[in-house]
Parts: sequence; structure tokens; C-alpha cells
Amino acid sequence: MPDTFSRDLIDLLPNLRRFALSLSRSADIADDLVQLTCQKALSNRQSYAAGTRMDAWLFRILRNSWIDMVRKRKNEGQSIDIDEAYDVPGQAGHDDAETRLLLAQTLEAVHALPDEQRELLLLVCVEELSYKETAEVLDIPIGTVMSRLARARKQLGEQLGINRDPVRSGRGKGRQ
Repeated sequence: MPDTFSRDLIDLLPNLRRFALSLSRSADIADDLVQLTCQKALSNRQSYAAGTRMDAWLFRILRNSWIDMVRKRKNEGQSIDIDEAYDVPGQAGHDDAETRLLLAQTLEAVHALPDEQRELLLLVCVEELSYKETAEVLDIPIGTVMSRLARARKQLGEQLGINRDPVRSGRGKGRQ
């Protein structure tokens, strides 16, 4: 029977892959990143502090591996965009088309965010890390996490048309 460390690592593989995809935007590179992360985690498991969040520790390893990979691959060829390999399950017909359109718009808006905002947004909103854990993963102050997240959310809202001021858009009552 596998030990707890190995079992927890296996349980977190989908989360690692999702984060790797968000960073690399390529399924092949994401798979390589997850494999490298697992290799490093298993090789350095003695540095994992039991009782802490393993996902935060693994996300940090993955992010550092991504940074190393980017530095090494600066002069390499073009990568495949994640949009080419992404498939959305959903209902048939009109709802499915609307869902795909909204997802495509959202992905486009997320991809348009600066790298530091995009990775932070995904760690907090998708991977559900706390601000403190995100700050530790990214090695930045918690205040920076909060301000970057606020800017990322505002930019996404503006790009998707969901941050409209009700007074300006003709909806709602003006401020009294």
C-alpha cells in the first residue's frame, strides 16, 4: 500500500497539470512540468514539512521548474496554444455554443493578463490556495497578492463586460 506522501502526490496530479497548463499553454510542456515536479518532489520529500499543505509546496516546485524551463527554452520554436487542445463538455445546442463562447472569451481574457497576475489568479481562484499560501508559493508579500489579485479581477471583469458601473450602463439607480 502506498504511503501517505505518494497517495497525496497522486491525488494532486490533476491540480498540478491544470496549473502547468495555465503557465505553459501547451499540453506537452505541461505534462513535462508535472513529471519534473513529481520527480523533484519525490527526490526531495525529506524537505516537505508534514502537516503543511502539500499542494502549495508542489505548486512552488512546479512554478520554479517552469521558470527554469522558460530560461532554457527562450531560443526554441513556437509552442502549441492550449486553446487548440481544449474541449468543453456541455449540453448540446444553444447552451453548449454559449458555454464555449463564454469559456473562449474568459480564456482569452485570462491569457491577456500579465504573467504574474494570471498565475496568482489561478492559484487563488482555481487551486483555492489562501492568500498566505499563494504569497509563499510565489515568494511575494501578502499585500502584493491582494493588490495583484484585485487588478487581475478588475481587468477580467472589464474585458468580459461584467464590471460595468450600473449608473453608467443605464441599470440601477444613481448614488444618492
